[in-house]
Amino acid sequence: MKNRKLLMIPGPIEFEPKVLQAMGAVTTSHVAPNFINSFGNSIELMRKVWLSPKGQPFIVAGSGTLAMDMAAANLIETNDNVLVISTGYFGERYAEICKRYGANVTILKTEIGATVSLTAIEKELASKKYKLLTITHVDTSTGVVINPQPIAKLAKKYNVLSVLDGVCSVAGEEIKQDEWEIDVVLTASQKAVGVPPGLALLVASEKAMKTFKNRKTLVGNYYADFTNWLPIMNAYENRNPSYFGTPPVNLIAALEVSLQFIIEEGIENRFKRHQKMALAFREAMLALELQLVPISKNNSSNTLTAVYYPENINGGDFLKNMSDNNVIIAGGLLPSIKTKYFRVGHMGSVNSNDVIATISAIEKSLKTCGYHFRNGIGISTAQDILS
Repeated sequence: MKNRKLLMIPGPIEFEPKVLQAMGAVTTSHVAPNFINSFGNSIELMRKVWLSPKGQPFIVAGSGTLAMDMAAANLIETNDNVLVISTGYFGERYAEICKRYGANVTILKTEIGATVSLTAIEKELASKKYKLLTITHVDTSTGVVINPQPIAKLAKKYNVLSVLDGVCSVAGEEIKQDEWEIDVVLTASQKAVGVPPGLALLVASEKAMKTFKNRKTLVGNYYADFTNWLPIMNAYENRNPSYFGTPPVNLIAALEVSLQFIIEEGIENRFKRHQKMALAFREAMLALELQLVPISKNNSSNTLTAVYYPENINGGDFLKNMSDNNVIIAGGLLPSIKTKYFRVGHMGSVNSNDVIATISAIEKSLKTCGYHFRNGIGISTAQDILS
C-alpha cells in the first residue's frame, strides 16, 4: 500500500475504487430521476443479495444498531416474550434494545467462544410462548458464527419470528433468507456489503410485515417506524419520488455500485471466496501457535477472526507495531477479555494479497514484541491454501 495503511478491521473495510468514486461524485437531488433509479435498483439488488425475492427491503440512514432497533421496534409490543441467543457483545446489545420496547427478554448464552446448543434453544422455546427470537449470525466481538438455518427451523416450528443480526455476515457468510424462512435479516453498509458507514439495511419477510401491520399499538420509535419508511421504499422501487427524511444520496449511489459488484461476482462465489480467505488466515494463526477465541473451527466466522495474544505480549505494543507495519487491525471488544485478544476483518473486497500482507505484519509485530516462532510459518501456511 502506498501513502496509507491497509485497513483490516471488522468494519469499516477496504472499499472498491468505484464505490468510493460514487461517494465522491457531485451530490444530486434526492428526487432527481437518476437518484430515484439508483435507489429503486438498490432495493431490487438487495433481494438478490439476501436471496429473498419475496422480502421487503429497507434502506435507511443510520448504523447497524439502527437496523437492529428497527426490527425490534416494529415487531415487539409491550410484554411480548423475546428470546436472545447470544455469543458475545452484540447479543447482549440486542437484549437491551428489546427491553426498551417492553419485551420480557430471556438470554441464552454459553462460555466465550462457544455457541448455544439447539437442544437448549428448543427447550426454551417449548417452555412458554415467544413472539420473537434474535440470532447474532457473527458476533463481531468474538468472531463466533452461528448456523441460523436450524434455529430458523425451530422458530417456525414454534411459530416464533426469527431476526438474524447479519451486521457482520450479510454478503460474506451464506444466508438464504427465503429458503431458510428467516423473518428479518439486517446489516450495516460498512462491512461485507462494502459501502462506507451510514446505511442501515434490512429485509423483512411477508410474515414479519404482516405481524407489523397487525400490531395493536403504535411503534415506539418514530424514526424507525415502518409506517414512515414503507411508502418511501415502495415509491422509489416504482421509480417515483417520495419523502420522509432526506436519504444519504451518495451512500445509496455507492450501495448500488457495490451490490452490482456482488451480483457480478456471484453470491455463491462470494461465499466461497470468504471461506477461503478465512481458512488461510485462521490456519496461519494456528501455525503461529496462537489461540483463536472461537473454541472450534466449525464456529469460526468467515468475515473476521479473533485471536488471543500470546502470554506476556502487551496488546497495546502489538497493535502499535502493526500500525508501524502499515496494517490496521482491531483490539478486543468483549469487556471480560478486552485486553487479551485482537480482531482481524477479512471481508468484502479482501483478496489474497491483503491476507498475506496482514499475516506478514503480524509475524513482524510478534517478533518485535519478543514472541518466538518459526519465521514465515504463518505466511507459507496461508500461501499453500490460497495458491
